Amino acid sequence: MALGQIAFLGSGETSRAGGTIFETLARALPQPVRIAVLETPAGFELNSHQVAGRVADFMKTRLQNYTPVIDVIPARKRGTPFSPDEPSIIKPLLYANFIFMGPGSPTYAIRQLQGSLAWDLVRARHRMGATLAFASSATIAVGAWGLPVYEVYKVGQDIHSVPGLNLFKDFGAMVSFIPHWNNAEGGDDVDTSRCFVGRERFDIWCNSLPAENITVGLDEHTGLILDFESGQCEVSGVSSVSLVHDCEAKIYPAGVKFPLNQLGTTGMPEPFEEGISRQAW
Repeated sequence: MALGQIAFLGSGETSRAGGTIFETLARALPQPVRIAVLETPAGFELNSHQVAGRVADFMKTRLQNYTPVIDVIPARKRGTPFSPDEPSIIKPLLYANFIFMGPGSPTYAIRQLQGSLAWDLVRARHRMGATLAFASSATIAVGAWGLPVYEVYKVGQDIHSVPGLNLFKDFGAMVSFIPHWNNAEGGDDVDTSRCFVGRERFDIWCNSLPAENITVGLDEHTGLILDFESGQCEVSGVSSVSLVHDCEAKIYPAGVKFPLNQLGTTGMPEPFEEGISRQAW
């Protein structure tokens, strides 16, 4: 089976830049495009259905030429009727050829999805050709190491890392992601780059990670599309993407392509079913 494409957005999933990326992904899929939007990263919020629903509504309009069939999956919290382990809740993942996760809390998403049936199905569908797209907090969650943004930026905890969902472990690589890389909301008063924690705290976080880790920094309204068939990554959007190795960044502006193996990927997992539960298959 051919691996599906994967896209990562630094922000702006309902902006013009996000729409362009979604359309690029949809163009490569058979119609109708069957889209599943996972609520999980925002599942702790009382309006998580609206958070995910706004993205679904945007996709319905932006991708109308691809006759999209869209399901919002309320896999909000383990131990509840809306659990990411409940087969009836996550059933649309079985048909989806385009799966999206976006805004919310990275650490909440990790706690709810780590070892879950939903996460196994997302990975299984990707191995069977489905496209994956992650934005903002979900990009952090699916990495090898997560930056606990709210715990540091809002609560005041010391900078630290948490084990992420580690999507690229399946492909022999250790890749982490930081969205909002060039955020400037703090103006001249406070450095809010590197997903609001600032460069100084990001450097501490970066230096705490294993040497083999590669961090992908995603600028605002900018994304990276990974195409496993061509072996290429393409930067799309209004700014750039940074590959950080040994805490040194190499910048790739929008429109540039570079080899997928720069992320350390080694190809399809062998055997095909490895690392995914029998229940999911």
